[in-house]
Amino acid sequence: MWVTRLRLENWRNFTRVDVPLGRRVFLIGPNASGKSNLLDALRFLRDLCSRGGGLEKAVADRGGVSKIRCLAARRKPAIGLRVTLGSEARPAEWTYLLRFTQDNRRRPRIGTERVEHRGQTVLDRPDDDDSRDPDRRRQTHLEGISTNERFREVHAFLRSIRYLHVLPPLIRQPERFVRRDVTEEAFGSDFLDQLARTTSRTRDARLRRIGAVLRVAVPQLRELKLERDELGTPHLEGRYEHWRPHAARHREDQFSDGTLRLVALLWTAMDGSGPLLLEEPELNLHTAIVRLLPPLLHKATSKTRRQIFMATHAPELLSDEGVGAGETLLLQPGENGTRVSRAADDATIRALVEGGLSVSDAATPATRPPRPEQMLLSF
Repeated sequence: MWVTRLRLENWRNFTRVDVPLGRRVFLIGPNASGKSNLLDALRFLRDLCSRGGGLEKAVADRGGVSKIRCLAARRKPAIGLRVTLGSEARPAEWTYLLRFTQDNRRRPRIGTERVEHRGQTVLDRPDDDDSRDPDRRRQTHLEGISTNERFREVHAFLRSIRYLHVLPPLIRQPERFVRRDVTEEAFGSDFLDQLARTTSRTRDARLRRIGAVLRVAVPQLRELKLERDELGTPHLEGRYEHWRPHAARHREDQFSDGTLRLVALLWTAMDGSGPLLLEEPELNLHTAIVRLLPPLLHKATSKTRRQIFMATHAPELLSDEGVGAGETLLLQPGENGTRVSRAADDATIRALVEGGLSVSDAATPATRPPRPEQMLLSF
């Protein structure tokens, strides 16, 4: 399944969002327009289903209801998230809706929780039990094993969502990662442990595929494999050829940021089937490689057909002719919050793309600050 439609109410930068989604989604917009916050709506739903998670923790990790609620929202409105899950053949298999506010002790309080399967209502809260015991409205039925039996497929899907924003220094020195309240894998600090936990057959096959890509991006690299040191600690090791007859072997602490980021991106794309949320995947990579990321990630997920979201500032990422305006979401800030629309729904952008321009050339000018040169005069 994919997330085929996303609706948000008063979430972070957005008073209202209602957009259809495909297998690939590119998010573009100015700085602080809400690209990360749009991805965070899906992370929030994932956190509801995570082990040790749930509504109260997911809200607390984000600073409380007042920090989540859009600043442009009207007086005491509810925060709402609604996702439609399905496939190309059946785009509306499941629908999950959650609206919540906060009580007088600033704890999240569910206003609506609804699940529909093929148009039929499976869950509709608040119900009579919630009326008898108001504290029940502090927890979703989605997060409870005893309460989500009829829609556990939704729970499993949302739990499979994965966010990745690789920080290469954390792969080299995972002990520097101190935010234990955040999923470690999101920033790469447990990346080597992930490789070590994978069966050797699967791991070696994936590293061979990644190594083939790296031989183009990093010409001296000839082999990539996982090795353990004398203490049993896993290390990513590469064999680099040079003028000497015997190649040198380097570990991850000697890899460049771009090499580590590309390895982590490709590995993660192949490791899982749920939606993958990528934050600025172009960082540390040469523009020639950035141009090829969309088709490269598409090939890496050809077996699982997992959905990929990419938030980016790089025009090169959208320059591939395979990237469509219907796959691109344009975020435009305004006084009443950020507006989100498909680039294909903008008449000017659509006409430019139909005229032969790439989505990059047609859509990215709309994300440019009106007069960026004023920064120099203002400083």
